[in-house]
Amino acid sequence: MIKTILIDDEPLARSMVLEYLQQHPEFQVLAECNDGFEGVKAIQQHQPDLVFLDIQMPKLTGFEMLELLDQQPHIIFTTAFDEYALKAFEKNAIDYLLKPIRPDRFQKAIDKFKASFQAQVPPKIDTEKLQESMEEESNALERVVVKNGTQIKIIPVQQINYLEAYDDYVKIHTNEGMFLKNKTMSSFEKQLDPKQYVRVHRSFIVKVDQLQKIEPMEKDSYIATLLSGGKVNISKSGYARLKQIIGL
Repeated sequence: MIKTILIDDEPLARSMVLEYLQQHPEFQVLAECNDGFEGVKAIQQHQPDLVFLDIQMPKLTGFEMLELLDQQPHIIFTTAFDEYALKAFEKNAIDYLLKPIRPDRFQKAIDKFKASFQAQVPPKIDTEKLQESMEEESNALERVVVKNGTQIKIIPVQQINYLEAYDDYVKIHTNEGMFLKNKTMSSFEKQLDPKQYVRVHRSFIVKVDQLQKIEPMEKDSYIATLLSGGKVNISKSGYARLKQIIGL
């Protein structure tokens, strides 16, 4: 049996997938979830082989949910995105079903999954790369979802004072404390509003309105003190970028 989970906030969409799966008795649907929070719990509990995952959901989007998983199952996205936005999926060779789902397109997705599953191709979606592709055609990043122990925390971008590189992670500094995100600084730099957040150093991105004072350090380098009390290094090139934004 192929363990399967459906994650979609639209009952009609889930019912359609269930109806199509009746033609494939080898698929065992273990759970139906209304949102990303339920989805994370169900995936951790059942360890499915395949997940049909909606993208635009309340609470957590499908992308945000995937970022919280330690191990990914195979994913077939179900989405109402138009063809213009779907270029990102095709660019990253990720399978999707456009709502309303057609039977022939569903069969094609199932065949593609079976080929990968039988060949034991490890399921892995580079959510960071996919998000970047989507951001090329959409608005700037609005929030960041992180794991905080066993809890899931949603951080609105406007609450971020500065970002700090930390090995394979990024430290997100807010007034509530520091949180770790498995993401790159360059990805954040591409997705954040460049008028509000400036890459001032290879290890730091700072929110401009958090700057309190800037003092010279060694030759062609500076250190900034933020309103929160944090200290941020500024390189020569970072200082030049700040000058363009705030007219130093």
